[in-house]
Amino acid sequence: MSRPAKDAKPMRIHILDKEYLVACQDDEREALFASAEFLSEKMKEIRDTGKIVGADRIAVMAALNMAHELLEHKNAKDDYQHVISSRIRALQEKIDVALNNGNQLEL
Repeated sequence: MSRPAKDAKPMRIHILDKEYLVACQDDEREALFASAEFLSEKMKEIRDTGKIVGADRIAVMAALNMAHELLEHKNAKDDYQHVISSRIRALQEKIDVALNNGNQLEL
């Protein structure tokens, strides 16, 4: 999907009861099937609420929901990495202090 299309082969996927032909690398076929299945399920959930009509609108709402979830996960990951970095810095400072105190005792 990210490599040049010259090595890609056409593949049939189904999303919300419609068939699409998509060019895909052999080693990415399984991921494409899983992605299509995931998108189709999200779109069915939105369609089944009955609040949104039309495949285009359902697709946009599914994309917005998935983008929102992705950004929430990304932000949570960024927050976690910030916490871990702060902890590592604090531990490094404690180690530096301990080593300096140890060096002073040896002198």
